[in-house]
Amino acid sequence: MNRYFYIDAEGKQKGTFSPQELQQERLKRDTLVWTQGMEQWKRADEVEELQFLFSVSSTAYQTASENPVNPYPQPPYAGDNYRPMPRTWLVESILVTILPFLLCGNLLSLLGIIGIVYAAQVESFYNRGDFAASAESSRSAGKWTKIAMWIAIGWLLLTVVAVILFFVFVGSLAGLEELITT
Repeated sequence: MNRYFYIDAEGKQKGTFSPQELQQERLKRDTLVWTQGMEQWKRADEVEELQFLFSVSSTAYQTASENPVNPYPQPPYAGDNYRPMPRTWLVESILVTILPFLLCGNLLSLLGIIGIVYAAQVESFYNRGDFAASAESSRSAGKWTKIAMWIAIGWLLLTVVAVILFFVFVGSLAGLEELITT
């Protein structure tokens, strides 16, 4: 007997359930289900093992007023309604964490770790079909990556300005020394 996952009205994956347990979950015909061995999510009424859920006696609880339009988000690989995965920002967040730290010892660049954490969540949420959480993780990863990048750029610019001012100051002292000795 197969154990099934399904996507609820809020777009969240639930499971695992036996076919008998799915009957108590009050699935609709257009509810997306998946079990091991299936290549992609299918509508519940397309799965032979679940046909008994939609016989006349088991659909008595469904009313005619229920919306026949599919309220569930489509899984990531579902044909016509394919949704591209949001940008993960993983490579960028790793770079803004490691490179400034190696080049100038900037501890503030470690804010990029927050970006790495959010970036790692993007694909996980996407593969579960939780597109809103995936998009939110992508936005957060981008935000923290950009914050870390601008802090690193600011630190680098301050370092360059400090070096230039140091050489100008040392040069002006050498010029003063020449004026005093002559």
